[in-house]
Amino acid sequence: MSCKNENRKEDLVDHQKVSMKYFKGYSDAQLFSGKLMRMDSFPSKFIKSRPVDVWLPESYSKENKYSVLYMHDGQMLFDSTTTWNKQEWKVDEWASKLMKDGKTEDFIVVAIHNIPELRWQDLFPQKAFYLLNEAEKKIIELQSNHIKQGNILYGDNYLKFLVEELKPIVDSEFSVHENMENTFVMGSSMGGLMSMYAISEYPNIFSGAACISTHWIGAAPIEDNPLPKVIFNYMKSYLPDSSTHKIYFDYGTETLDVHYPQYATTVNTILTKKGYTEANFKNFKFEGTDHSENSWNQRLDIPLTFLLGKE
Repeated sequence: MSCKNENRKEDLVDHQKVSMKYFKGYSDAQLFSGKLMRMDSFPSKFIKSRPVDVWLPESYSKENKYSVLYMHDGQMLFDSTTTWNKQEWKVDEWASKLMKDGKTEDFIVVAIHNIPELRWQDLFPQKAFYLLNEAEKKIIELQSNHIKQGNILYGDNYLKFLVEELKPIVDSEFSVHENMENTFVMGSSMGGLMSMYAISEYPNIFSGAACISTHWIGAAPIEDNPLPKVIFNYMKSYLPDSSTHKIYFDYGTETLDVHYPQYATTVNTILTKKGYTEANFKNFKFEGTDHSENSWNQRLDIPLTFLLGKE
């Protein structure tokens, strides 16, 4: 992959003059290709306002229609010079290459920024948490981190924001396919859980989800952790119709990902019993990879091709 041009601000689709009511061109991002549009503080009646970016490929044209990929943790996707750990997903690199090579349908990316202090509350699958019994809730409450606020969850409202507020504006301002078959969701870690939750709660909106290094343990590692059980029980009940949807999972083996391989068989069993096959379900192990954007950006082409690949 080519390096980003550090010497100038990328704005490679200046020829695309589009009148936007909400999203404005954001030239400060150092991109490999394409253009970033931003709404600095997206107003919502459901969740705390936050920035939302829309990445457009270099060839974006109102004469064409594009699929839409919604991604969580949006500030981590495009520009490592602005992220807290100086890493990024390299979404613009991979998306540009895959479209240019004809391996995926044309698509845009909607990047929803997280608010760090609210990330867990926003991204945990809310209905799964409510499956905890009282004894299990007490185990959770003994933790010394933000999971103690588990009775104040925003996962359902986060999805209402995405589906009822954000998607209609994206559909109106950009030249996109609005149907389920061309709408997808992707995230890592807690964003992996939320992507699974999104396609399960809104199966008529999303046809595919990619869940990278899915955080099956739900929060910080603890003994007798009840969260994986309720997450899997939720999936058994709510995963969408396998004949019209596809789901991708993966996991590494290092740092935080060391906790995930133990759940691979359970995940495979649940999806198989729900009717998923190799054609519409993946659960890949990436030996030696850790829980970081630098690991995820090495394999991003795999979930992108799985979701958006040309037939």
